[in-house]
Amino acid sequence: MSARPYITLILPAFNEAARIGGTISESAAYFDSRGKTFEIIVAADGTDDTRKIVRDIGARDPRVRVIGQPERLGKGRGVREAVALSNGRFIGYADADNKVPIGEFDKFAPLLEAGVPVVVGSRALAQSAIERKQPLYRRLGSKGFHFFMQTVVGLPGLTDSQCGFKFFPANVAKAIFATQRIDGYMFDVEILALAIRLGLRIDQVPIRWRDDADSRLDLVRGNLQNVRDIFRIRLSLDSMAAAAAPLASSAAVKRQ
Repeated sequence: MSARPYITLILPAFNEAARIGGTISESAAYFDSRGKTFEIIVAADGTDDTRKIVRDIGARDPRVRVIGQPERLGKGRGVREAVALSNGRFIGYADADNKVPIGEFDKFAPLLEAGVPVVVGSRALAQSAIERKQPLYRRLGSKGFHFFMQTVVGLPGLTDSQCGFKFFPANVAKAIFATQRIDGYMFDVEILALAIRLGLRIDQVPIRWRDDADSRLDLVRGNLQNVRDIFRIRLSLDSMAAAAAPLASSAAVKRQ
C-alpha cells in the first residue's frame, strides 16, 4: 500500500465465518462512499473458515488482510497485534458481527480530525439507540460488572467501557496498545484506564447498537478470568502509565 490510508479498521473475530464477509463488504462500501482510504485488518482466532474467507477477499482487494491462529488467544491480544501492523492515520476497532453499524463512524471522524485522542462509542448515553436489547440476565450482569470495575479500577465519567467501537489517532493507539497487556475482554478497561492515567481527553459518542444474541463469553470461566484481569489492571496501572508517559506530551488534546 503506497499512500498512507486515512483509517485502519480492525475487526477482532472468533469463528465468524458466517458474518465476516458481510461486515468487510459493508465497511469497505462505507469508506469508499465517504472518499476515505482505508485498510481492514481482521484479527481472527478459531478453527472455522474465517481466515480463509478473509484471505480470499484480500486476494481480490489488497486493502484487506488477516492475522490470527486456530488457538483462542484473546480479543485484546488480537487487537494489540493488529494495531502494531496498522498504517492508518487513525486506528480503531469494531465488532466483527457488526453490532454497531459502520455508518456511526460519521460521528467519530470530526472529533478525530479535531485532535481528540480517544473517541469511544457508548450504549449508555441518553441519545444512544439500542435496536435489539441483550437478554435481561446479561443486562443485569453488565450493571454488576460496571459497579465492580468502577470500584476496583475507576473510569470516572465513562458510561460504557465494553462497547466495541473505539478510535484513536495513530500515535495514541500505537503508544497505548504497545503498553497494554490484557489478552482477553478486559483490554477495553485497560486502555481506557491507561488513557485516563495519562490525562488524555476521552469523548463518548452515542451509537446505534443491536445485540446479535450470540455472545462468545463463557459465563462462568470467562467471568472469573475477567475478575482476575480487573485486579491485574489495578496492580499494573502505574507501571503501564510510566511506560507510556511519552505519549502524554505528544497527544494534541488533553482530558477536559
